[in-house]
Amino acid sequence: MRFENAFFELAAGTSEQLPSSDVPEIVFAGHSNVGKSSLINKILNRKNLARVSSQPGKTATINFYNLDGARLVDLPGYGFARVSAAEKKRWAELIEGYFNQERDLRLVVMLIDSRHPASKDDMMMLNYLIDGEFPMKIVLTKIDKLKPTERKKRLAAIPDELDVDLAYMLPFSAVTGEGAEELRDVIRACVSDDEETVE
Repeated sequence: MRFENAFFELAAGTSEQLPSSDVPEIVFAGHSNVGKSSLINKILNRKNLARVSSQPGKTATINFYNLDGARLVDLPGYGFARVSAAEKKRWAELIEGYFNQERDLRLVVMLIDSRHPASKDDMMMLNYLIDGEFPMKIVLTKIDKLKPTERKKRLAAIPDELDVDLAYMLPFSAVTGEGAEELRDVIRACVSDDEETVE
């Protein structure tokens, strides 16, 4: 699987615009300022395939990227306070519409900012994924912004905050590249016919 060959396929603003699910899909979910676009660009070895905005909440569509017989699916970031109630409702319908469809969903990559305790919206999304029994990997973003002592404290605290074992989490930095190759390996395993689950 050549990650650098990925290309933007389409954007869906309503559930009716979602493409049929004919290849394995890896989904990325997280708060609007968690660094989702930066992570996608890093693992694809591209600078700006996924557009990084200085304004959180700007991505209002589900964006699909074609990746050698698979798809990376970038969900709209949630939790941005300045978005109108009507827009939040549309986002919710769009995201729920995606998850409620019969799709070849192999993994949800749930992004959490490593520097801060999970937000209420983070926990709602996490519990939604757990209750739905979706295969999931938690990626702890912006790990490079923590000093060594802070990093140690956060990595010790996060499992209790999320009630999830640390083994299901991956520290990640879009700046240093920490965790990028490990995440690529996880994705490769998920889309391979030889692997059904990822721990």
